[in-house]
Formats: sequence, C-alpha cells, structure tokens
Amino acid sequence: MIHFENVSVTYADADRPAISGVGLTVEEGELCLLAGPSGVGKSTLLGAVSGLVPHFTGGRLGGRVTVAGRDTRTHKPRELADVVGTVGQDPLAHFVTDVVEDELAYGMESLGIAPDVMRRRVEETLDLLGLAELRDRPLATLSGGQRQRVAIGSVLTVHPKVLVLDEPTSALDPGAAEEVLAILQRLVHDLGTTVLLAEHRLERVVQYADRVVLLPGPGEPPVVGDPASVMAVSPVFPPVVALGRMAGWSPLPLSVRDARRAAGTLREALAGRSPAPVAAPAADGEPVVRVSGLAVRRGRTEALRGVDLAVRPGEAIALMGRNGAGKSTLLGTLTGLHQPASGAVRVDGVVPHRTAPRRLVRHVGLVPQEPRDLLYADTVAGECAAADDDAGAAAGTCRALVEELLPAVPDGTHPRDLSEGQRLALALAVVLTARPPLLLLDEPTRGLDYAAKARLVAHLRALAAGGHAIVLATHDVELAAELAHRVVVLADGEVVADGPTAQVAVSSPAFAPQVSKVLRPQDWLTVSQVAGAMGWPG
Repeated sequence: MIHFENVSVTYADADRPAISGVGLTVEEGELCLLAGPSGVGKSTLLGAVSGLVPHFTGGRLGGRVTVAGRDTRTHKPRELADVVGTVGQDPLAHFVTDVVEDELAYGMESLGIAPDVMRRRVEETLDLLGLAELRDRPLATLSGGQRQRVAIGSVLTVHPKVLVLDEPTSALDPGAAEEVLAILQRLVHDLGTTVLLAEHRLERVVQYADRVVLLPGPGEPPVVGDPASVMAVSPVFPPVVALGRMAGWSPLPLSVRDARRAAGTLREALAGRSPAPVAAPAADGEPVVRVSGLAVRRGRTEALRGVDLAVRPGEAIALMGRNGAGKSTLLGTLTGLHQPASGAVRVDGVVPHRTAPRRLVRHVGLVPQEPRDLLYADTVAGECAAADDDAGAAAGTCRALVEELLPAVPDGTHPRDLSEGQRLALALAVVLTARPPLLLLDEPTRGLDYAAKARLVAHLRALAAGGHAIVLATHDVELAAELAHRVVVLADGEVVADGPTAQVAVSSPAFAPQVSKVLRPQDWLTVSQVAGAMGWPG
C-alpha cells in the first residue's frame, strides 16, 4: 500500500537530510508504528506519504514514494485526499470550519459525496469517537483532547485507504486514548485500512502495532521489524519494556498483561521492600497558591466549581482528569486569564486577574498547550536573547536551558520550523529563564521522547528542590509518577481526589503508571524505584 524506495528529504538551507536511505513497505491492513527520538524526521516521513513533503514544505525529495500506486512526487495532496487521511500534531492547523459537525462533513463535501451518505458517516463518527454531545460546539471552545478527536474524525468520515497520524493520542486522557486506539484497530482488522502513526507515548501504542519502524537518528536509515525485536534495541522504549530489559525477561513484554505474567519472581524479590522515600516539601511553608471555593464560568459552561487547592514552595502537583475536566481552566485562572465567578485565588501574595501582566510574570509562569503562543522571534537565538532580557538574566541562560532540555537545536532555526517537541523545549526554556516562584505547565511532555522527558523531570525536580512550586496539567501518568508529590484529579470542574501520588495513582486503574499495574498490589510507581531496590544499574 505504501512504498518507500531509497527516499531522502533535504530542506532548504539544511546541512544534512532530514531523512535518508529510507526503504520501506507498509502492507494493506497493517498498523505500523513510527518511533524514534525527537527531531529525527518522523513528521517528515509521514508528510512524504501524504504529499505534504515536498509540495507544501519545500525541500528536495530523493527516491520515490507511492501510495496505492500513486507517486507522491507527481500527485499533490489534493490528488491523494481520497486515499490518504492525515492528522498532524496540531489539530487547530487542521481545522477549516468553526463547528464540530461541519468539520466532520467538510472533507466529504470536498470530494462530492452524496448528502445521505455524508449524514450517515457523520453520525457513525460522532458515536465512534464519543463526540455526539459536542456536535454543535464551536471548535474554539473545545479542550485540546476534544480537538484531537474531532481532527481524527474529520479524516475518518472520508473512509480513506491509508490513515497517517502524527501523535494521535498526545492530547488525550488515558480513557479517550484507549477509545481512539480501539477504533484504529477496528479499522485495520475489519476494514483493511492501513495505519501509519508516529507516537512518543509508546506505552499506549506499541502492543497494538503489527510492525515498528525505528528512526534511530537524524538522517540514519530506519530499523524495521516486529515490535519486540525493535524495542530490544530502540533508544526509546516504554516503562514496561525498560522493566523487561533490566529484569532480563524473554520474550520482551510489550503490554502490562505480558509483563505481569513474567513478573512473579520480581514481585517475590520486592516483597517486604519499599520505594525510596521522596523528599517532600516543608509542611509548614506558607502556600504559594491558595484557592478556596473557586468557581469559573466560560460562556454558559461552569468550568470549575467549589475548587479548593493549596500549593507550597517546593511542591510538585499533577492535575489529572479526563479531557474537558477543567485542568487548563484552573491553570488559566492562576495566571489571571479567567476571572472567578466566586471564591478567592491568591498566587505568591497577589490576585492574578487584578495584577498587571508585566508584574504577574514575576510571580507565575505558564507554558500553554500550544507553545507557539509564547514564541515571536525569527530564530531560536532571538527567542533566547529576548527571554534573558525580559527576565534580567545573564546572557546565555535561556540557551543553556534549551540545550539541557533538547540538545542540538540550531541557533538560526525559525521556531515554526522546529518539531513539536523542540518548540515545547524552547517555550519551557523561555519561561524557566525567569525562575518564577510558581511554574504552571499544560501538557508539558507532548511531543517529547523519553530522553527529553527525563531531562525535563530532572530540571523540574531541581526547581522544586530550590523552592519553586510546580503545577502541571497532564494526561501523562508516567510523568506524574516520576515527578509529582501529589495528584489532584478533576472531574466536571470539581476536585474528586487530592492526595499523595502513590495513594491516588495506585488506587486508580485509569491513572496508574505501567509499573504500578505490573507489580500491583505492591506500591511501586517507576522503573527507577524498582532498579534502586534491586540494585540494578540505572
């Protein structure tokens, strides 16, 4: 169905190819997972399937890519639209209408599909993706995860032979991600749809893949094989694979179920041991954040109600909950973007919505879901210089943070030309340069590979140890397990759980990390905890 013949892509002014020497065949009805570190060319390879590369991105395409017999060099994306459905990393860039139902129908209208068929397919897709209650909602009012589901639905209605998806679960809560992956499996198994997807959260996807294509480094040829064999040599791998590698399990487990079957001896060895205690913030410190009885309305929707929250210096808190639960609204309220309908909010002694933005940035910093909202310079070096100047920091402070979070990002690169993960690293560095007492992060690991996420965790731990309070809204249960002292779960705008991470995560099937599920009922959360207890090398 998809054939790559010695394909390379080199962008204008680049000193090396983004991808090189790619020879690959993806068969009809196959779910093929594209994996690799951030910035190795995964999005470029996906774009070559849809024709976006090179027709829209520019650059030089070497070799040949064919999809269902059509050469992408001679067929532009609009001439492949009936065969290839594409969902990129940014749902907002994908939308062309204003309302959910209109967006689902737009692709079919462009292809001239009969109205009665269009109506039936829209209804089927609304039900498949759990979007029926959102059909009349403006796209601008949806949460990030809801937008992602609409973007996926808008290509499913066309019934393409090939689906190309770039991080399709990155903005989804665990339950919604499972629903989307179940739909993709149904399309593959029942309809013979070919699915090629790139995803950094391999713990969600790898067990469903028929094959894995690993891009090990920029310009390096891919490693192709069955998931277990590729994960055995991959530089990026999920926690359950890390546990299997360290324990020497064979065959290497890809799912929690497989790992539990192999973990009997490990559970026995860990019996009677406990994870190393996590350094907790001082209990008597004056809270950086005080929220009491908070209610926030967004239009006709009561986004938050009766929220109480206190965050102390040195404390890291993970806000979790399904898409639309109110996590981003709470972060926005802490930065003064939303005015409370009732209740009180104080951050570092000030009332956010009554404080001028230039003063407020000294108290709180926010990295939003869309990092590009913070970036306005023409180059990475320009962004870093501006951040140093705004924060009154020494020259080079921001650039050093970028290098720490995601190495090898060139100074002269325009932020729009960065991958999603690279753009996030730059935005994080811009905010962290000012070292605000309160740091807020909205889905901070979206687009980051495991190595970049580990560097982020290490940096945030250092900030917390230095007295900074951190609140992050995330669907990444592995991040919460590694970093958070507490987990606060929101549902329909209300706090339904607030407690130590081990207590909340272990008790919740939806928000438990992989290691917790494998070693249940023991209270282990991360591979590093197990490795420390067993004396394994890190």
